[in-house]
Amino acid sequence: MPLDSARIHEVHDDPFAAMDYCFEQGWTDGLPVVPPSVDRVGEMLQFEGRPQETVIANHPATGYECTVHSAAVNAVMAGCKAEYFPVVIAAFEAMNEPEFNFHGSTASTGGSAPLLVVSGEMADDLGMNSDVNLFGPGNRANATIGRAVRLILMNVFRMIPGVSDKSTQGNPGKFSFCIAERRRGNPWPLLVEEQDYPDGVSSVTVFAGGGFCNVENHGGSTPEHVLNSIADAMANYGCITLGQSAVVMAPEHVRVVAGAGWSRSDVKEYLFQQAYRTVDGMKSVGKYRQREYDKQHANGGTHTLVEEGKLHRGLTPDDILLVVGGGDAGGHSCFIPSWSRARSSLMQSKPIGVCIDCD
Repeated sequence: MPLDSARIHEVHDDPFAAMDYCFEQGWTDGLPVVPPSVDRVGEMLQFEGRPQETVIANHPATGYECTVHSAAVNAVMAGCKAEYFPVVIAAFEAMNEPEFNFHGSTASTGGSAPLLVVSGEMADDLGMNSDVNLFGPGNRANATIGRAVRLILMNVFRMIPGVSDKSTQGNPGKFSFCIAERRRGNPWPLLVEEQDYPDGVSSVTVFAGGGFCNVENHGGSTPEHVLNSIADAMANYGCITLGQSAVVMAPEHVRVVAGAGWSRSDVKEYLFQQAYRTVDGMKSVGKYRQREYDKQHANGGTHTLVEEGKLHRGLTPDDILLVVGGGDAGGHSCFIPSWSRARSSLMQSKPIGVCIDCD
């Protein structure tokens, strides 16, 4: 049964008994959770100024609603510190935008998981990892913020594997999928700066991401060498659609590209132009759909870089979420495809802990 913010469950004063009780109620992701005591939930709520009954997201298919209180309960269970809570709230406000397609991206056989990218000073303030082992274990903020999102999806919105979550294979990001954009040594404006939020504001961008694809290139010495490797991953037959892309470039690759004077916009345009398959190639694997080709090519094309006879990944270069992240050493970037064969989910961003354009 869903966690009900109006209910208090009494168990023996023993943390293991409390954890076992959470397992018995079906409130976990398979790993132990922190018992959400009244005091812990209260501390979490202090980092959100709105009333605890405020609805931050609702599920269009089931009618379930997530309140500030129910989000706080699950953030406690995930192991979040109270100061992480505004990121969790902002993530669900982003996911609640219709263009994100909350239901489809969490219930489909495609197995996507919400990838959270935190950009700005708050990432440093919270001690988030944007460096070595970016997508791996070892950082409490990254791990528990992402886990809180999953627990809310399961406990509040009832996205239960095999019941409403019909993912064919899933992906490890369904446990936690949260990173910070790297500031140190980043030659480009931060993502939040390009999102036109006021100075000093941090943001979270949410992207319905499929499986992670490592792009290894240790020998590339020109921007084209590096970016052709990434574009090839983006356009592999198993992934190419009109959907969006997340590309996290390793500092070693960024130094090659930015060192030659390339901007983030230059990189996105090049990747868009090179990440394509021919019509004949798509037909050879049974993935060609005339309606998708027409959508990209009608009326002169969705972008000047669209070429006849080719199906590019996405509709424009702005369909690429491009950030810097990872350790200083190693020619390992990554590509993460968006969910769905078409454009059924579009990335969304929200400011963290502030309300822009509020009355």
